[in-house]
Amino acid sequence: MFEVIVSKTFQKQFYSLSNDEQKRIRLGLIVLEEDPFNTRSGADIKSLQQTVPKKYRLRIGELRIIYSIRNGKVLIIEVFRRGQGYSR
Repeated sequence: MFEVIVSKTFQKQFYSLSNDEQKRIRLGLIVLEEDPFNTRSGADIKSLQQTVPKKYRLRIGELRIIYSIRNGKVLIIEVFRRGQGYSR
């Protein structure tokens, strides 16, 4: 099991979403506790190229969660709608 830690940026973005979207994201974070590396049913995970430290993307419908993994902890960086955040 991995520990999931969320950033203040993520918290601010998370609370601006609808209740339904928040519920779907909570379920996605539970999936990351089990295995944050591999794509499977309920977890569309992709490694982002040329990122230091290494970052990953979890797709939940039109929402994207960006995170990294350090010392057995999943650090949730931000959440955004598809097409809005990859240039950040």
